[in-house]
Amino acid sequence: MPATGLPRGFAPGLLGVTIFALTLPMTRLAVGDAGAPQLPPAFVTVGRAALAGLLSLGYLLAVGARPPTRAQLLPLTLCALGTVAGFPLGLALALREVDAVHAAVVTGVLPLATAATGAVALRQRPPAAFWACALLGAALVVGFAVVLGGGAPVAADGWLLFAVLSAAVGYVAGARVAAQRPAAEVICWVLVGSLPLSAPLTLALWPAQPASVAAWLGFGYVGLFSMWLGFFAWYRALAVGGVVGVSQVQLLQPFIALLGAWWLLGEALQPATLGFALAVAGVVWVGRHLPVRAASR
Repeated sequence: MPATGLPRGFAPGLLGVTIFALTLPMTRLAVGDAGAPQLPPAFVTVGRAALAGLLSLGYLLAVGARPPTRAQLLPLTLCALGTVAGFPLGLALALREVDAVHAAVVTGVLPLATAATGAVALRQRPPAAFWACALLGAALVVGFAVVLGGGAPVAADGWLLFAVLSAAVGYVAGARVAAQRPAAEVICWVLVGSLPLSAPLTLALWPAQPASVAAWLGFGYVGLFSMWLGFFAWYRALAVGGVVGVSQVQLLQPFIALLGAWWLLGEALQPATLGFALAVAGVVWVGRHLPVRAASR
């Protein structure tokens, strides 16, 4: 641990988490809201992947990266379905209907969802307390959606949960490949492999109606930073500081997203929202500190 008392990898980890957290308000800028729509959610989804895919192609050529093996194609495909398609699409559709503050709380359960998905996929055996935390985290998210939805969740909450589950599956699939090759190459191969679909779909879905400069800036951010550079910072942090120590920085993500929504979009921070965000972060912290062991064969 350095003299500052911060864990190794904290600085790049915080940078990566900040980039990912600002994805919420930036996506909101890109798609607009129901009253003032900007770029279509489907276009933002495929367009950000195409932009990052072209950048990834240049990076892989520059470093002389080896192509994926046949055994890596399936997990890379699952990673693409989750992180390139499912998460961005669910987020973009939801943010047309709810504000970024709302989305920050619901997606705050993502680290715990990823851990639960990994436990199932890798046939691990978390203690009962871990699953209790997972259920409590889900209950808090549903409760938050009910409170802010005037007594019932809205359709956008379904899209947010779809985004969370998609990202969890994608992260776990990508982690399997990251154990076999340089981690930064994983997201690049995922994006390059998606180019045959993302590039033509971007052209086909190119918006016919004009959008604001702010919307295009939001689109540029989610393509350049959220979909690409953020992973470089995050993977660098994991390589330097280790998964266990650095992953705790993710607890800051919903709060950075809340501040970003307040600063960039002028969205109000209600006491109830902050209370639910703190509760979700607390449950995630407890769940991530519980021991997980491999299942006996």
